Amino acid sequence: MPELPEVETMCRGIKLLAGRRIRDLRRPRSKLRPILISPRIGDFRRRVIGKRILAIGRLGKRVVVELEGGDRIVFEPRMSGLVLSARPPDQEHLRLVFELSGRPKRQLLFWNLRGLGVVRLLSPRRFEQLCGPDKLGPDALDISAATLRQRLAGSRRAIKVALLDQRTLAGIGNLYASEILHRAGIHPELLCNELPAAAWKRLHCATRSVLDQAIRHQGSTLRDGTYRVGRNRPGGFQVLHRVYQRAGQPCTQCGKADIVRIVQAQRSTFFCPICQR
Repeated sequence: MPELPEVETMCRGIKLLAGRRIRDLRRPRSKLRPILISPRIGDFRRRVIGKRILAIGRLGKRVVVELEGGDRIVFEPRMSGLVLSARPPDQEHLRLVFELSGRPKRQLLFWNLRGLGVVRLLSPRRFEQLCGPDKLGPDALDISAATLRQRLAGSRRAIKVALLDQRTLAGIGNLYASEILHRAGIHPELLCNELPAAAWKRLHCATRSVLDQAIRHQGSTLRDGTYRVGRNRPGGFQVLHRVYQRAGQPCTQCGKADIVRIVQAQRSTFFCPICQR
């Protein structure tokens, strides 16, 4: 967390900031574990102050703010981060504040609870090196069924593990991989090169369906309550989870088996042993 639906929700929430100039940048004083900011804050300030925000978009699980001149600010929320225009959950974990021009007064805020977030200011060439197609696969929301199969079908990895590889497919994390595989009726331990053609079609349809629905509900807020949307409200998709964090509870689809939790690549996987044979 946050994954594609949550980051897409963040982007939509701050798009109103496009067109404004960055008047100032400050890093609030904190005794907490610092996040990674590159370059150092002094150089960062020098390069962004006075620059206009041209566009705001998403790249996999990253928020990308494009500035005039070609530089991009890339926010990686990682586990417990939020990119906001107002009302952070608290001031203690507010890591960066961009003061913007215009009326009414606006800010671009980066809030991060665990200190795992990353903010980078990248030149066009560096952006291509770190975030180009050699580093990130096609976006999970846009990939075609044929491309999905082409990129994964030759792998001997378990399908759940393969879906988490951002070089292969960008945007899907642990939560949505479990939900997608349940909708598609695919066992998470099945190897990619053993999936029949029909399973790939189901997987593609389930990917689009789950991600689209999660975006409509503004993402998922889990038990820790970290992820928030506008006006400091929780997302809404968590009430529609079929398997994620539901181990021991009855499957909402078949009603005949309890959801099972296993560990794959050091991550929890949830599935129904009947619906996903």
